[in-house]
Amino acid sequence: MKVTDINGFSIEVNDLKEAIITAKRFTEYKHEDKSFSEFDKRQKIYWMDMYEKLTAIKEQVTTH
Repeated sequence: MKVTDINGFSIEVNDLKEAIITAKRFTEYKHEDKSFSEFDKRQKIYWMDMYEKLTAIKEQVTTH
């Protein structure tokens, strides 16, 4: 299946369960070096968006 990311790119997802786990894990990552704080904020937004999209797909699949 394909998911469109926050930047409009199509991402191929082969294992929905693993993709959800990975996206959730990436929402928690941040650099210890505070000079990366703006980058880390953008990354968190990206991965939260991806996580929400993936979990919405999972809900659709399990309810149909």
